[in-house]
Amino acid sequence: MIKVGIVGGTGYTGVELLRLLAQHPQVQLQAITSRKEAGMPVADMFPSLRGRVDIAFSAPDAATLGACDVVFFATPHGVAMEQGPALLEAGVKVIDLAADFRLRDPVVFEKWYGMPHSALALLDKAVYGLPEVNRDRIRDARLIGLPGCYPTSVQLGFLPVLRDGAKLVDGTTLIADCKSGVSGAGRKAEVHTLLAEASDNFKAYGVKGHRHLPEIEQGLRAIAGHDAINLTFVPHLVPMIRGIHSTLYARILPEARETDFQALFEAAYANEPFVDVMPAGSHPETRSVRSANTVRIAVHRPGGGDQLVVLVVEDNLVKGASGQGVQCMNLMFGLPESTGLTMLPVLP
Repeated sequence: MIKVGIVGGTGYTGVELLRLLAQHPQVQLQAITSRKEAGMPVADMFPSLRGRVDIAFSAPDAATLGACDVVFFATPHGVAMEQGPALLEAGVKVIDLAADFRLRDPVVFEKWYGMPHSALALLDKAVYGLPEVNRDRIRDARLIGLPGCYPTSVQLGFLPVLRDGAKLVDGTTLIADCKSGVSGAGRKAEVHTLLAEASDNFKAYGVKGHRHLPEIEQGLRAIAGHDAINLTFVPHLVPMIRGIHSTLYARILPEARETDFQALFEAAYANEPFVDVMPAGSHPETRSVRSANTVRIAVHRPGGGDQLVVLVVEDNLVKGASGQGVQCMNLMFGLPESTGLTMLPVLP
């Protein structure tokens, strides 16, 4: 059994981890930390876990966490880079759901997250936790920087047309028009996520610049194998609890006009357990992936012209966060990748 600890178990990604790990056949939950809620049974805060999770929140303790095989950080940015090094030194594997180990350049990290990076020596050792791109490296990793929710959908949507320097689309004019439910903002009290503010409303935000943009561009450049990538990224908040819908646009190069893009995407993801390329002409819905670790993709070429349109849907809390973390954990411990992640989406 894999002994698992969770630092920061009271947020949405934390409770999602609990939901998934409580059903995982090879996991033993050892510790779930929260300074504020220490001593409270987890099921008192989250009644959905009654009868499945019988431990209480505890204050962060190096000895308790150090006895784990792997520790997930479901915490605000900055926590994992402070507490992670000691755990790694103790032989514990670390999976960070925040941004501490996503960006390779500490200057870029400080610009977008407003804090200096305090674990510079670990940046080169951290592996970006997108299995469809870094599966082999994840297997051997001890430290995972898990992708953000938007970056997961955008990178998987563009991957087949950019991979290994493919000359199929113009990588300098990419557009990602993305929408997310309010759970993407986290489980905290903020005016813009109040019911009276978010319900019956639809708005863009972060148009001037969003902290996921440098992460997405870094990932797309790694996928393409060159730096000729430029992305316009516009996120939106929509009145739903969970889910992401990304509409991606790429200009097809003249020499690639005869490409069968449907076949290209189907071949690229034929062996991926959590990426579903839908039949030509499909329009995937966010509810089709709710509570599941699945990404659904549809490929369009309006009027048979030079504009490629890729539709991507995912659950921001599962494949966009906690589910992808469990997927990485399975790889790190030599388990079948889908272990504990075969749940069907929830409808309605």
